Amino acid sequence: MSNDLRVCFVGDSFVAGVGDPEALGWCGRLAVDAHAAGLAPTAYNLGVRRQTSTDIAGRWQAECRHRLPREVQGRVVFSFGVNDTMLLDGRARVGAGTSVGNLREMLAGAHAESWQVLVVGPPPVDDAEHNSRTAGLDERFGRICAEHGVPYISSCHRLAADPAWMDQVRAGDGAHPAAAGYAAFAELLLPAWREWLGY
Repeated sequence: MSNDLRVCFVGDSFVAGVGDPEALGWCGRLAVDAHAAGLAPTAYNLGVRRQTSTDIAGRWQAECRHRLPREVQGRVVFSFGVNDTMLLDGRARVGAGTSVGNLREMLAGAHAESWQVLVVGPPPVDDAEHNSRTAGLDERFGRICAEHGVPYISSCHRLAADPAWMDQVRAGDGAHPAAAGYAAFAELLLPAWREWLGY
């Protein structure tokens, strides 16, 4: 197996680390931890603001193929959902059934490419009703990943109870935290991330 380990982080503005003055977000912090442990993954951040699972489903595979050729250890981290459950004209931007279908297709696509996958659930924002919709989607995402044997990390409930996340979300734009919030998110993800990469 190649020692050329490459990880694509695919998703929305939370993947992009919007709001973090340190420009790391949770993805960058996970990559830093892996490097500190002696791994040297090439990390590609493919997060795009305001994108839904439908938007991401239309672009992710082509973007990852350029970065994960057959001869490398290719891995993909997916994270999305908050924009799906956002209301637009009184309706969710993407219905839950469509969101679930998009995730299924992405998992199948990654499997076909022999890319190992980790899925990170959508985080909470400063809106209780929005968070309730996100929590419902989070539960369904978890079930889909279990069916596919893919590790899934739920974040919405744990971060909703974490002042480091919620205080910064409220102090910011109502959705994105600053550095301490993303550090808390990364800390939540570290055990599964380390197990997934084997260190």
